[in-house]
Amino acid sequence: MKTIGISPHRRSFLRKAVTAGPAVALVAAAGVGVAASSNTQPAYRPAYFTAAEWATLQALVDRLIPANSDGPGALEAGVHEFIDLQMNTPYAYGKLWFMQAPFVPESPPEFGYQFHMAPRDLYRSALAGLEHAVQAKLGKAFTTLDAAQKDAVIGELEQGTLAIGAVPPKTFFGQLLQNTREGYFSDPVHGGNKDMAAWKMINFPGARADYMDWVEQYGKHYPLPPASIA
Repeated sequence: MKTIGISPHRRSFLRKAVTAGPAVALVAAAGVGVAASSNTQPAYRPAYFTAAEWATLQALVDRLIPANSDGPGALEAGVHEFIDLQMNTPYAYGKLWFMQAPFVPESPPEFGYQFHMAPRDLYRSALAGLEHAVQAKLGKAFTTLDAAQKDAVIGELEQGTLAIGAVPPKTFFGQLLQNTREGYFSDPVHGGNKDMAAWKMINFPGARADYMDWVEQYGKHYPLPPASIA
């Protein structure tokens, strides 16, 4: 299986994700501001996802970016919180695009969003469909599978071989992977990238205004810690 984002290829995955700046910027711009997290804050309570959806979402992003020696995992970075917050923004309602037929799911990314469900509706349908498919195939909830089994299911989504109802599996995988990347690298003000750990991992300066002099100084470590727009 070659699911993107699962170790040991995580470093390469994350570096490639950073180059996808426009997608990250798009969702970050649409996001709602939240204060950067600290260890003393109360546990996050999802505003959009149900308890069952929330558990499945956490299990999925945890396998897309698991914690290892490279840096924090998706759960540590608050990717699931980022996605939940996005579900109540114009982005999740599909208000940033032209959302009328015809839709051509096979189109290149340059042609924009190509599905009749807005992201929040896509998640609601796909998460339920995934649980139904896993129960029918393995007799267990996705959250109870071991790591290898979860990775195998995610691989089937990526390859488009696991039917999950109204949402094409590849469409769901692509949406989930994109939002996971965005939550991992977004400014902490949008709910993800807790403590700017992802930025620290790749030595990204964040919202510093005087970084341009360092852009082409390959091999040199930027000496200052990252800064949030907050």
